[in-house]
Amino acid sequence: MSRAKAVAEKKVFGEFKAQYGSLRDYTEVLVRSNPGTTVKLDVEPCSNPSSETRQFRRIYICFGALKEGFKLGGRYLLGPDGCFLKEPYLGQILTAFGIDASNGVYPVAYLLVEAETTASWTWFFECLGDDLDLYSNSHFTFISGRQKKCAFATTPQEFERGMKAILDKDKILHDWLKEIPPRHWSRAYFSVRPRCDILLNNLCEVFNRQLILGRDKLVITCLEFIREYLMRRMVVVHKNIAKSQGPLTPVATGFFEKLKNEANNYTVIWNRSTKYQVTGPTNEKRAVDMEQRTCSCRRWELSGIP
Repeated sequence: MSRAKAVAEKKVFGEFKAQYGSLRDYTEVLVRSNPGTTVKLDVEPCSNPSSETRQFRRIYICFGALKEGFKLGGRYLLGPDGCFLKEPYLGQILTAFGIDASNGVYPVAYLLVEAETTASWTWFFECLGDDLDLYSNSHFTFISGRQKKCAFATTPQEFERGMKAILDKDKILHDWLKEIPPRHWSRAYFSVRPRCDILLNNLCEVFNRQLILGRDKLVITCLEFIREYLMRRMVVVHKNIAKSQGPLTPVATGFFEKLKNEANNYTVIWNRSTKYQVTGPTNEKRAVDMEQRTCSCRRWELSGIP
């Protein structure tokens, strides 16, 4: 039975090695069929320069439409992540995503690599930087996760209170966190350039889960699985946006409606200029500047939403 299954799978899916041999032709079709698309193949160094064959190492793909969409409306934020391929050829799929107007994942580029190493990530970011015109002073934020209690703090005072609470419970964890600059993992010290309230890379993990059924396929079949998933996802996103009744997406509209309802629990005092004192239901007081679009809690600056 197992032998018959193997023969059937070989006929349906073809040889794994044969698909690797067709990768260059596949990349040419991708570029020709999708204007503006970048595809880069990387191969292992060859001891015999006169040989006509090379051993596959990595492939990078960034579709032109996704690239231009990110440049036009993307925030200054990227989330990198990876997931494993399955047998018989092991490796990993690395992805980079942004956040769309509905706070959903916006796939930017993906990469098949031999392993998740410093070299493969470096190559990925070099390719991504070329496509998105990123430089050392581009001020992009990359998503990672740390201890949530301090990570969610938006002011230095809240951050210090959170760190003290951790110290009281777990000194080892506290000392480990102290070694990491908080600007890398706490909103209290984040740049406000991304205008995004997403703190962890959970969205990228959701995206990776959609690729489970393609991770045990032949290399071109796997790449096509990802491409087709991206096409279907873009259609779903556009259908949701089409439901908008105003200038905002349905998700953003719902979020603002919730904020307006919560605002009934706050009191406001005006200073006859552009500033207000806002007092919450637990008597916490914040200073809001309508002209500068800032709040002393920093949430307005961090998310772009008052």
